[in-house]
Amino acid sequence: MATHAVPPLAPFSSRPARMKPGHWVLLVLGVLLTILGLGLTVGGAVTLGANAAQRDGRYLVGDTENYRSTGYALTSPSVVLDAGSENMSALPPLGDLASIHVRVSNAVPDTEVFVGIADVSDIDVYLQDVARSSLGETTFVAADPWPGRSPWAKDTARTTAGNRVPEPPGKQEFWRVSASGPGAQEISWDLEPGRWALVVMNADANAPVWVDLQAGARSDLLGPIGTGLLVAGLIGLVLGIPLLLLGTAGLGRDIDAARPVTGQGPGAALAEHAGRGQRAFSVYPLSFTGVLEGRLSRGLWLVKWLLAVPHYLVLALLWVALVVTTIAAGVVILFTGRYPRSWFCFNVGVLRWSWRVGFYGYSALGTDRYPPFTLARADYPADLDVAFPQRLSRGLVLVKWWLLAIPHLLIIGIFTSGTGATWNGGWEDGAELSSNTWGPSLLGLLVLIAAVLLLFTGRYWHGLFALIMGVNRWVYRVSAYVLLMRDEYPPFRLDQGPFDPTVAAPEEPGPVEGNEIPGPGNQPPTSR
Repeated sequence: MATHAVPPLAPFSSRPARMKPGHWVLLVLGVLLTILGLGLTVGGAVTLGANAAQRDGRYLVGDTENYRSTGYALTSPSVVLDAGSENMSALPPLGDLASIHVRVSNAVPDTEVFVGIADVSDIDVYLQDVARSSLGETTFVAADPWPGRSPWAKDTARTTAGNRVPEPPGKQEFWRVSASGPGAQEISWDLEPGRWALVVMNADANAPVWVDLQAGARSDLLGPIGTGLLVAGLIGLVLGIPLLLLGTAGLGRDIDAARPVTGQGPGAALAEHAGRGQRAFSVYPLSFTGVLEGRLSRGLWLVKWLLAVPHYLVLALLWVALVVTTIAAGVVILFTGRYPRSWFCFNVGVLRWSWRVGFYGYSALGTDRYPPFTLARADYPADLDVAFPQRLSRGLVLVKWWLLAIPHLLIIGIFTSGTGATWNGGWEDGAELSSNTWGPSLLGLLVLIAAVLLLFTGRYWHGLFALIMGVNRWVYRVSAYVLLMRDEYPPFRLDQGPFDPTVAAPEEPGPVEGNEIPGPGNQPPTSR
C-alpha cells in the first residue's frame, strides 16, 4: 500500500488568522451575483426554449388530466382580463400577446362532449341552481374505471348543490368559442378583456361528467422575455464570478499568511513530525482529527440544529464559492498542472469549517463547544488539513471527480444517504427500479444511537464514536479527491478513531554483508 508523509496535525499555533473584511465583501457579493445570474440564465434559456417550441402556431401544452364530477358541468375559476387602464394602453391588444388552447375528450365511450368559453355572468345565469363542480378544486379519489383506464381520477372536492337540469349547452348562443361532438374536441381562443370561464359538459347536458382535459397556451412575449432574462443572467455571471474568485483568493491568502511557522502553507502541519526530524507516514495526505469531549450535555443535541443555523447559512454561501473555485482551479490545472495556492487554501478552509460544524452537530455530536466562525485553523477539538500538491496530473482532472470516484461515491451514498431502491413488478415487461426515502442514513443512524445513549446515560460510547469518525474520515478523503486537491486515490479503508492512523516509514535498503541471503525488508538495491 502506498504511504504518504502526512502525520497528524501539529499543535495549534497561537498566531491568529486575520480575515480582511474586504475579501468577505467580495465573496458575498460574488456569490449572490453568481446565484442570481445563474438563475436568470437558466430561466432565460428555458423561456427561449419554450418560445422555440411554439413556433409555427404550436401551443405549449401540459399533461392530460382526468376529471370527474357528479354534477352536470365542470367550470374553471373565472379569469379577469382588463386592458382598459391608461398604463395598459401602450401595450398591444391582449389577443396579440397570448392565446390558449383546450382539448377535451369524454372518458365515457360513445358520449359526446362539449367545451366552451363564455362571460362569467352568462355562465352563472345558464347554470343557476345546477349542480356543478370547479376544475380548480380537485382531489384524487378511487373510481370504477372503464376497461383499460386508470383506477384513479380527479374528482371535485366541492360540488355546488342544485336541483335543476340545464338545457344542452350547444343550443346556447352566448359562447365566445365552443366545440361539441364525439371524440376529442378542441378550442383555441385569443385573450380578450372581460371576465371569462371555461365550461366542460356532456353534449346532452346529462350527469355525471367524466373527461380527459389538456390545456395549453402560447405567447409572443416569450421571446423578448427570454432574451432579457438571458442577457441579465450573463451580466450577473460576468460580474459575479470574478468577484467571487477574487474574494476566495484573498481569503485563501489570509489563511496562508496565518500558517504555522514551520512548513510551507496548507498542510504544513502535516509535513513535520514531532520526533527527531523523522516523518510519519499516513495512508492519505489529508489529516482529519476529532477529539471526543470528556463530558457532554445530555440534551443539548436536541437544539443544536437551531444553534447551528448561522453556520449553515454561512456554509451555504461558502459551498457555492467552493464549487465555482474548484471549476476555475480545474481549468488552471488542465493547462498548468498546478492548483492555485490561494484557492487551495480557501477550499481547505471550507472543508475545515464544514467538519467543525459537523463535529459539533449531527455528523458526530463530539463536542458542545460552539464552532468558531473562521476558515483558518483554530483551537478546537476537530480539525482538518490537506497537504498542498506541488504538481497535479492534467489528464486526471477531467475524469477523477466523477468517473474514477464512482466506487467511492456509491459507498458514501450508502453511508450518508437515506434513500433505498425497490424493484416493482417482477421481471416481466413494465417492471422498474424505483427509489424511495425510507429513513436515516447509516451515519445518521449511528449518530442517532449515540444521541439516545447520551440522553439516557450521559455517556458516549468510545467504540461508536471511533466508528463514526471512520465514516466521516472516508467521506472527507473522497471529498478532497473529488475537489481536485489530490491525485492520490483514496483508500478503501474505514480508519476509525480520533486521529489518522500512521504506519512506519519504509526502511532504506542496506548493503548485504558476507553470505547473508537478502530477505524481505533487506533487499539490495536493484541495478539499473
